[in-house]
Amino acid sequence: MLHTSTDINQLINEPAADPDFPHAPFGWTREESQKKAREEGLELTEDHWETIRALQSYYAQHEDETIINLRDLHDALDEHFHQKGGLKYLYTLFPGGPIVQSCRLSGLKAPFIAADRSFGSVA
Repeated sequence: MLHTSTDINQLINEPAADPDFPHAPFGWTREESQKKAREEGLELTEDHWETIRALQSYYAQHEDETIINLRDLHDALDEHFHQKGGLKYLYTLFPGGPIVQSCRLSGLKAPFIAADRSFGSVA
């Protein structure tokens, strides 16, 4: 996986980052995320944005890993939103799967096996 920090051409051309999303992947914009959410029938609230920030931060902290561990990511999100109900709460925010759908809106690639095409979203 090629990260922005390892590609000098992207670093040179990278526009000023959104200060509310300091760990956003290269090319990700809030407007594009809102557009995708509307297409999926979601109206993004502050908790949706907090999930996006948490995912982007998690991926940034694990950028040197070639594979994002689905169980670790689940645990991190469950802990982050523990006071609101953890993953059960995130399923209410992201009915398409708190990992799969929120990764898509965050501009990130969902971990391997997060979605099973024969079964549906499992994460």
